Amino acid sequence: MEHRELGRSGMQVSLVGLGCNNFGQRLDQEATNAVVRRALDLGITLFDTADVYGGQGGSETMLGKALGAERANIVLATKFGHDMGAAGKGAKPEYIRKAVQESLKRLGTDHIDLYQLHTPDASTPLEDTLGTLNELVEQGLVRFIGCSNLDAAGVRQAAQISQQHGYAAFVSAQDEYSLLVRGAEDVLLPTLEEQHLGLLPYFPLASGLLTGKYRAGQAAPEGTRLSAKTGLTDRYMTPENIETTERLRAFAESKGHTLLELAFSWLTACPVVSSVIAGATRPEQIDQNVNAVGWELSEAELKEVGGVLNNVLA
Repeated sequence: MEHRELGRSGMQVSLVGLGCNNFGQRLDQEATNAVVRRALDLGITLFDTADVYGGQGGSETMLGKALGAERANIVLATKFGHDMGAAGKGAKPEYIRKAVQESLKRLGTDHIDLYQLHTPDASTPLEDTLGTLNELVEQGLVRFIGCSNLDAAGVRQAAQISQQHGYAAFVSAQDEYSLLVRGAEDVLLPTLEEQHLGLLPYFPLASGLLTGKYRAGQAAPEGTRLSAKTGLTDRYMTPENIETTERLRAFAESKGHTLLELAFSWLTACPVVSSVIAGATRPEQIDQNVNAVGWELSEAELKEVGGVLNNVLA
C-alpha cells in the first residue's frame, strides 16, 4: 500500500482510506470487525469516521471496539459539528470541548490523530473554533486538525487566522470529488495546493454510480444505495451522469481496466489528494478498492479521460 503525507503535517496515510459511515448503521459489530480486519490486513492505515455516523455515536463506538490494540498502528480520524441531537452541534468552543471528550470515550482512545470540522458553523467565528482546536492540540488530545465542506475562501481565512495567532492549522480538507462531481477543480483544489492542505475526497464513486454496477437503461440493482435512497438516485442517476459513466466505462475497458479502477486511479493522479476515503460493507470490497489504485495513468491517458468527460473523444 502506497502512503502519502497528509498535507504538510509529516503524518503519512495510506493512499486508500476506510470510510466508516456504515458502522452502526448498515453493519453490526461482527460485520464491522470483519471489514476493519480486512482493511488492516491490506495495509490501510487511515480510518475516517464522525461522531454523527451510525446513529449518533454508533460508528465511533464500533470502530473503537473493532480496532482494539491495532489503534496504535493506524491514523484515526473523526469529525464534529453535525447535529448530535440533545448533545448539541456546531463549532462553538464549549461544544468542541465536550464533543472531543465524547468521541475519545466512544473510540476508546486517549487522542485523535485527525480531528475535523465536519461542516462550517456560520454562527461561530472561525477564529474561536481554531483557537479551541489549538487548545486540544496543545493538550495532546488531538494531533492534527482538518476541515470538511469548507469553501476556498474559508480555507484561506482559516490559514490566515492560524498564521496570525500561531494556532495549529488545518492540514487536510474533506470534500466531495469524483469523475462525476468536479466542482472542486475551479477554486478549491488550487487553494488547497496553495495552502498545502491534503485533499481527502469523499464519495469517490459518486455514491456507487462509478462502481460499474449500474448500466444505462437498467434499474439500479436491488440492495444498492442508489436503489434505496431516492435523494441519492435523483442527484446522481441523471441522464448526463449515466451517459458519461458509459463513456468512462468504455474508455477503462479499452485500456484493460474497470470503471472502478479508473475512478480511484484518476483521483490518486491528482497531486493534492492524500488519500481516497471509501466505505465498505463487505471485506471483499476492501480488496477491490485497494486494487483499484494500481493503475498509474499516464499524461496521455489523463488527457484522454478529460476528452471523455467533455465528450470530445473521437
